[in-house]
Amino acid sequence: MFTKILVANRGEIAVRIIRACKEMGIETVAVYSEADRNSLPVAMADERICIGGKSAAESYLNQKNIISAAMACNAGAIHPGYGFLSENHEFAALCEANDIVFIGPKSQVMESMGNKDHARRLMKEIGVPVVPGTEILKDVAEAKALAEGVGFPLLVKATAGGGGKGIRVVNSKEELEQAFCTASAEAKSAFGNGDVFLEKYLTHVRHVEMQILADHFGNMVCLGERDCSLQLNKQKVLEETPCPVMTEEIRNRMMEAAMKAAKAANYTNAGTVEFLLAPNGEFYFIEMNTRLQVEHPITEEISGIDIVKWQIRIACQIPLEFTQADIQLKGHAMECRINARSTGKIDFLHIPGGARVHFDTALVQECEVVPFYDSMLGKLIVFANTRENAIRKMEAALCEMVIEGVATNIEDQLKLIRSKAFWQGSYDTLILPEILAEGK
Repeated sequence: MFTKILVANRGEIAVRIIRACKEMGIETVAVYSEADRNSLPVAMADERICIGGKSAAESYLNQKNIISAAMACNAGAIHPGYGFLSENHEFAALCEANDIVFIGPKSQVMESMGNKDHARRLMKEIGVPVVPGTEILKDVAEAKALAEGVGFPLLVKATAGGGGKGIRVVNSKEELEQAFCTASAEAKSAFGNGDVFLEKYLTHVRHVEMQILADHFGNMVCLGERDCSLQLNKQKVLEETPCPVMTEEIRNRMMEAAMKAAKAANYTNAGTVEFLLAPNGEFYFIEMNTRLQVEHPITEEISGIDIVKWQIRIACQIPLEFTQADIQLKGHAMECRINARSTGKIDFLHIPGGARVHFDTALVQECEVVPFYDSMLGKLIVFANTRENAIRKMEAALCEMVIEGVATNIEDQLKLIRSKAFWQGSYDTLILPEILAEGK
């Protein structure tokens, strides 16, 4: 087992990883930007090293500084969390080249599955259904020539990255050129790769993902699905498990497809295979996230398996101690992402409590919410024996939560879970803006 791990992240996920390490008897090193000098993960870690200025480019994306910090403190491994460098195959390769274990898949696997075009072609080869679309496009002229064959509406989609960047919806041929140029430029700026392709834009579908754990000895399990359909501008807002419309037959087919995809990629560690689920029960592979997901805690709630601890064990070449037959998914869990809509000092903070209610966050009284990073303040997570009880528990927790000093989306989350579409479980990827617009 590692004796010391460097956490190459900030905020709530850094806190989450540090807690897991403490419970495993592993020392931790927090790296931080100048803006995060007084943050909770920096206070919690056994050691702390400043790696740069306030911006992400100066600090959390500064690969050389992070590697230097790991070597200076003799950390045997780096946990990247999510975001920042978590899916950067070049950073993973840099860790490998310096004999530092990257807690995640191998760099070659990250590179191949992080490229959506390559991943789509691999899925086609092994018989996993993909959304109809094209290969990488050379230019706008080729996009226009192939667009009619794909059919409108369609997506111009970057082959690299995620988080909704490098994606544009195109409703007609007249919109195609601008969407192509904008998506490509955005992807180039965000990921250093401007390659794009066309994909059929499926409507009234659900975004469902399968959580995978795979060790270095050929053992693999799937910990069930998460429904991530409730999104604004391609950003997830609320996730739940199990999916409200999932049947046992569809779940088994989707789990089989997810594990088939991971095995074909020679995948190890924690990963997520993402699908679009159509109303008729058909589903389509869209991508594989080669990292820990923001929404992993709800899977931990229903499975009883600590995904972060198993990431660390797998990276230490420890085999999984359970098989698929041992996985028992019980109850219902959901997560609301609490986001800031302004910056400033937290004047007053009250975190809700109760059985199986927790708030994963790095917020503390009088801490500063800075403008340099993602707006998520934390994740409110509840578990109950049924979906109805989970909804009622989440409503109570949201009503109890108080964050003063910055504007947040708590009221919008309340509006969402009180909506008829959410109670009925009849929502899809397009409905959230409609729910939030009601009554305005």
